[in-house]
Amino acid sequence: MLTLLRVKNLALVEDISVSFAPGLNIITGETGAGKSILIGALNLLLGERADKSLVRAGADACAVQAVFELADPEALNSVLDELGLDPCESGALIIRRTVKANGGHQALLNDNPVTLQALKRIGEKLVDMHGPYDHQSLLKTDTQRDILDAFGHVFKTREAYENAYTRMRDIERRRDELEQQSGGDVAEQIDLLRFKVKEIEDARLSESEEQEVQDEHRVFGNAQRIVELAGATVTAMTDGEQNAFDAMTVATRALDELARILPEAETWRTEAESLCMQMKELSAAIALRIERMDADPSRLAWLDDRLTTYQKMKRKYGPTIADVLHTLEKSAARLADLTTRDERLEELEAERVAVEKEVLRFGADLHKERKAVAGKLEKAVTDELRALGFAHGRFGVSVEKNAPTPSGLDAIEFGFEPNVGEGMRPLRHIASSGEISRVMLATKAVLARHDQIPLMVFDEIDANVGGETGAAVGRKLQEVAGHHQIICITHLPQVAMHGAAHYAVRKQVKDGRTYTEVAPLEGEARVEEMARMLGGRDMTGVTLKHAREMLENATNSSRTQSGAG
Repeated sequence: MLTLLRVKNLALVEDISVSFAPGLNIITGETGAGKSILIGALNLLLGERADKSLVRAGADACAVQAVFELADPEALNSVLDELGLDPCESGALIIRRTVKANGGHQALLNDNPVTLQALKRIGEKLVDMHGPYDHQSLLKTDTQRDILDAFGHVFKTREAYENAYTRMRDIERRRDELEQQSGGDVAEQIDLLRFKVKEIEDARLSESEEQEVQDEHRVFGNAQRIVELAGATVTAMTDGEQNAFDAMTVATRALDELARILPEAETWRTEAESLCMQMKELSAAIALRIERMDADPSRLAWLDDRLTTYQKMKRKYGPTIADVLHTLEKSAARLADLTTRDERLEELEAERVAVEKEVLRFGADLHKERKAVAGKLEKAVTDELRALGFAHGRFGVSVEKNAPTPSGLDAIEFGFEPNVGEGMRPLRHIASSGEISRVMLATKAVLARHDQIPLMVFDEIDANVGGETGAAVGRKLQEVAGHHQIICITHLPQVAMHGAAHYAVRKQVKDGRTYTEVAPLEGEARVEEMARMLGGRDMTGVTLKHAREMLENATNSSRTQSGAG
């Protein structure tokens, strides 16, 4: 879970730290107070691109830090391993992001630099963000398909289908390229490819040899300096008038006599003798290497030519030797295709037919699995919708056979019947954003039982709802918070009352500067914030009493649920 969020010099924030609790964390405040700054700070930590305009006026940089404590870091560690980062063994994870006023930025994960793309990959395992307009994504067929697949855990079959589909499309592309070639074009391409393949093959390139040639060339280019430095080293160690070996020999004799008087000096004498021996061996090794220095001009000329060959090949065919060799592989394959065009067309068509059978087979398996879980998802979401105020609402999932697509053979459509007798309609035809928000919350509640993402963030999930419906949304968030930590920004007291922790975001003006602050609320302070949400600035005794009763009822309800659990 997220235990700490610290924000410095971001927009209206000078320096705030928020310690979040397990369960449902509620954030409230008047419009414009800066609640969205906290969500923006989290987004920065999750890899969102930043603009230098975010830096508070007068500051050199803004900084955001989050501390996560993970009960089970296994899923995250698999991503860290793919990214070449150290595993999160202790379960503690610290993410820092700095954005400078001059446009520079830095991202650190446990003090190790990471890219924004890496932060996004990591963030997907840590936080599920849901903004005010994200429920619109539920209207997209791609999102609906992913929800169904996540609920049914069908990703293994889907991956098999997608791999087969990708292979089929690649074969079709190669076949189409061959078919589009005319006689003259083919002959010209064959000549070009033959030249390219022959030039690279004749160069006899390898990554290991390139490094060896560079190293040897560097030695030849600095031969005189190497001899000077090595000679000076040998002279200082063994060959000079006042060399280190002679001095150590004198020291050894003195220690030999000292050891007869002071027994512990025997150890010193032994170490000194060892140093003398090591120095003599090292000096001899350096002298031998100097003697073996090959100053053959023909060898240096060969090294020059060889380096020139490597540089030429990289300029023409790729920035690295690995790229050049990959070009050779692709060119040779293309040359084989063109020189045996008719035969290759027949082979490619046979390959396509075989892979198409795999596509249809995996697609049929995937369709069967999706059909099997569609009914279960329908019931699960419908049950959640009943708890969210749709007493007679019904959720539907249509899975119909379709032509092959990159994600399967299915046309998937979510439907919704808010009231009995109205008939099931596609979700995209629902006009009410309040209804769509509740359908999104219902699906999130269902999926929350099936994923391991520790933190869910809801920014105004309760938009366009109120009254008893708002209370239902609050109860549902509280229920989901039994399995995940939740941060929820809300304007509804019916939602706020269910929070295990409550924070108020306030904007203040001091010395001509505007500041956003975040304060944890407990006791009467929380009652007063609830009263503000209920009655605005009309803080009457009746409003305060109502607020106090709401919080007491929510607390009693939470205890009852915990006891039942």
